[in-house]
Amino acid sequence: MPIEDQLKKAIIQMPPKEKDKLLIRLITKDKALTDKLYFELIEESSTIQERRESIMARITRLTKNVQDSPGWILMDMRNLSGDITYHVKVTKDKIGALELNIFLLNTFLSSYSDKLKVYTSRTDKCALYIAKKALTILNGLNKLEEDYRVDYKKDTNKMLKLVHQLCSKMYARQLNVPEEWE
Repeated sequence: MPIEDQLKKAIIQMPPKEKDKLLIRLITKDKALTDKLYFELIEESSTIQERRESIMARITRLTKNVQDSPGWILMDMRNLSGDITYHVKVTKDKIGALELNIFLLNTFLSSYSDKLKVYTSRTDKCALYIAKKALTILNGLNKLEEDYRVDYKKDTNKMLKLVHQLCSKMYARQLNVPEEWE
């Protein structure tokens, strides 16, 4: 919400001690801002790799659970996707977002291929989510410079192969998700 110029000037003229108290009170009300400031000021942006590895470990740990329905698989993927989005919000790690999302799809599709093999009414929402997620990943990859794309070709093509083999293949065709990425 934008604030008026008059209020801005009044805030700037406040004594530093009062300003600091007010700033601390406001920051503690926004968890994302608190985490972002902690990341930038305390960690000095040096923990991006550790944060990525932590999310990858959660992805791996969740795929070790035996899920009995596509609904549970979808719920886990969405939760992890939210974790990835929050990671990007705090760290501005857009490359990490691509890597983590590719890892998420590859890990889940490989681990639960038996549950997601055939398209049914039970797999519909999960199939659509997978196809849309693959398309979003490809759009992000296409924005990268050519030099960076080479690093993701193998994992991306593995993901696309799985997307076109499992229940998501109908939606992948509808959304024009390619079977191979170059």
